[in-house]
Amino acid sequence: MRFQYLLTQTVQGIRRNPLVVASAVVAVLVTLVLVFGSIVVRWSIDQDIGRWDDNVRVIAWLGDVSPDQVFAMQREIAEWPEVDEVVYFSKSQALEEFRELFADQPALIDVVQDDPSVLPQSLRIKPTEVGNYADIQNRVAVYPGVQQATAAGEEIDALVVRSNRMRTFAVGVFIVLGTAALVLIANTVRMAVYARRDEIAIMRLVGAGNWFIRVPFLLEGLVEGVTGAALAALIVGLGHKPIVQMLSTVADPDAIVVPVQFLLQQSLLVLTFGAVTGLLGSALGMWGTLRD
Repeated sequence: MRFQYLLTQTVQGIRRNPLVVASAVVAVLVTLVLVFGSIVVRWSIDQDIGRWDDNVRVIAWLGDVSPDQVFAMQREIAEWPEVDEVVYFSKSQALEEFRELFADQPALIDVVQDDPSVLPQSLRIKPTEVGNYADIQNRVAVYPGVQQATAAGEEIDALVVRSNRMRTFAVGVFIVLGTAALVLIANTVRMAVYARRDEIAIMRLVGAGNWFIRVPFLLEGLVEGVTGAALAALIVGLGHKPIVQMLSTVADPDAIVVPVQFLLQQSLLVLTFGAVTGLLGSALGMWGTLRD
């Protein structure tokens, strides 16, 4: 009976101020859509970086060096702490790779086959971490027997910068709009307390405890926070794919699929944040009004 009364009071409190309640729900919704959306987009960027990470190689193009010199160079570079592995590519392997990369340009392949010397032998160096490519490139470039050292590092740097900006954006949104959601929920509860001030006074006269009076208001804030969070999780879960594909750098954007498990885990965190926001907002709204 007591639980039913608390639920009834909660529903009545929400019905008394539908516009204010709706504004609080929308505040939580907007906050968590942006934060949750930023998390999902940043996940896709991290996946892009991971794909680059698996394929990043510093290529040391070799001049006229003997097999013994190549072997010694490969063994020495492999011992560098920032190097994961070193693979030797002969001229014949380079020609085969060239044929695969430019299979749609037979005229270019014919030119290279007529003069295979244009494709020098090389060492393909994989960094232990993608950020080590610049140090490896600089060290290898001045190595005896190396004509040139190249790496696709600018693309990696751009992705890392984009990921960091997304993280900063998510934190900023979380702080600013999260605070706004707290304030709106607090104001909603404060208005509900004021509207029921006479009823609360009577309840106190008949011996009702403060927590018995507070629970409906806490439940009201909880409902607002969880409702906004649930809507945010639903919107991001159903609508994230076009944004993720747009920001992806892979050749086939349709290959980017955010795992359902990841979305469910993050949705639980979003719901938790919504619930905590609602409870904190309610507590702030009752602060100074319903004291022990």
